[in-house]
Amino acid sequence: MGLFEAIISNLPEVARPSQRRLSFKEKLKWTVVSLVLFFVLGLVPLFGLGHNALQQFEYLSIILGAQFGSLISLGIGPLVTSSIVLQLLSGSGLVKFDQSTEEGRRRFQGTQKIMGIGFVIFEAFIYIFMGGLTPPPEMAGTTIYMYLQLFLVFQLFLGGILIMFMDEIVSKWGFGSGISLFIVANVAQAMFIRALSPLPSPTNPSISTGAIPALFQSLAVGDAVTAALMLAAVIATILVFVIAVFTQAMKVEIPLSFGRVRGHGIRWPLAFIYTSNIPVILVAALLANVQLFGRLLQNWGHPILGTFTGNTPSSGLVSWLYSPDIVGKIIRGSIVPIDFAQAAVYMFFMIGGAVVFSIFWVQTAGMDASNQAQKIMSSGLQIPGFRKDQRILEKVLDRYIGPLTVMGAIAVGFLAAIADLSGALGHGTGILLAVMIIYRMYEEIAKQHMMDMHPMMRKFME
Repeated sequence: MGLFEAIISNLPEVARPSQRRLSFKEKLKWTVVSLVLFFVLGLVPLFGLGHNALQQFEYLSIILGAQFGSLISLGIGPLVTSSIVLQLLSGSGLVKFDQSTEEGRRRFQGTQKIMGIGFVIFEAFIYIFMGGLTPPPEMAGTTIYMYLQLFLVFQLFLGGILIMFMDEIVSKWGFGSGISLFIVANVAQAMFIRALSPLPSPTNPSISTGAIPALFQSLAVGDAVTAALMLAAVIATILVFVIAVFTQAMKVEIPLSFGRVRGHGIRWPLAFIYTSNIPVILVAALLANVQLFGRLLQNWGHPILGTFTGNTPSSGLVSWLYSPDIVGKIIRGSIVPIDFAQAAVYMFFMIGGAVVFSIFWVQTAGMDASNQAQKIMSSGLQIPGFRKDQRILEKVLDRYIGPLTVMGAIAVGFLAAIADLSGALGHGTGILLAVMIIYRMYEEIAKQHMMDMHPMMRKFME
C-alpha cells in the first residue's frame, strides 16, 4: 500500500487557490477560460486521421462532451467511466473510503484520478485499433500506418489529460464542475443548431436543419407530416425545460434552531432531486459507452453487443438500450409493438440505473444522514423539540434523505427517459442535464454574487 500512497501523493494536480474564498469575478474568469479552451480543442483535428467512423454518432458526443475526430474525441467519457467503476466498488463494499476525513477524501480523489488516466489510455487504444478513428486506409499494412495509429493514440491521450485538468480547474477555481460545464456546452451548441439553423438538412435538402425554420417551410409547402414532427420536437423540448425547472425548485425544508439563542432559527433545505444530475450523467454516459463500444465491436467484426443499420441499433443489447422516437414514429405511422417494448426496457434501465447510482453517490459523497447530522451539529443547530444529540438528529434526517434519494432518482430517471422517447431537440437526456446543470450553476453564481455584495446590501437581499 506504500507504493500506491506514493503514487497518489505524486500525481500532478491543479493547485487549490490560496485564499479561502474566491471572488465572483475570479470564478467567472476561470469558468469562461475553461469553456473557451474546450471549444478551441474541439476544433483541433487529429493529425493523421483518415477515416472517422464515429462522426455519425452525434448524439453520443453530446452526452460524452466530445467532438469525434478532434483532440477531445474522448470527452468526459474516461472520467465518468472511472467514477462509475469507483462508485460500484465503493457501494458494494469492495473498496472503502472514509470521506469524513481529509485523508480519506484525498485517497478517493487520487484513486479516481489514477483510474481516469487508465481509462483515457484504454479508450484511446480502443478508439484507434477497433476502427473508430483510423489513419488513411491506403496506408494500411505499412509501417507508417502503425506509427500513425500510435500517434493518434498519443493525441487522444493528450486531449483526455487536458480535459481532466480542465475539470479540476473548474471544480477548484470556477463554478460547478468541468464535466457538467462541458455537457452544457455541447447540448447548447446542438440545440442551437437543431432549433434555429437555416442550413439545408443533409437528408432532406428542401427544408432547413433547424426545427423552427423547417416548421414554417413545411407549412408553406403543405407538408403536414414534417410540420407535425418539427412542432412535436419543439413542444417536447419546452416541456422538458419547464418540468426540469419545476422539479429542481422542489425542496423539503427542515426547521432548525440555535440551541443557545431562543427564537432564532433557519430552515435546512433538502432538494427533491437530492443527488442532482449526477445519477443521470452516470447512466447516460454508461448507455452512450454501450452504444459506442457496440459499434466499434461491429466494425471490428465481433458484434457481441448487437448490430447497427446505419446509425440505428437493429439487434442485440444495443437495440434494447436505445430510445426509439416514439412520438415521431406515431406521427409517421410507422410504430410497431416492438418499439413500445424497447421504450419500456429503456425507461426501466434509466430509472433503475438512476436509483442505483443515486444511492451509491449519497454514500460516497458524504450526503448521507450521518454526515449531514454532523454538519448541522457542528454549526450549533438542532431540531426544535428534540434533545441535542447527533444520533437523534441522524434518525430524523434519515426519514427524509432515504426517500428523497430514491424518489428523486426515480423522478429524474423517468423524466430523462420520457424526454428521449419524445424526440426533443438536442437529445432529451442532454436537455434535461443542461437545464439541471444551469439551474445549479445559477444558484451557485447567485450565492457567490450575494456574498461579494456590501454587507448592508447582502443583509437586505437575504
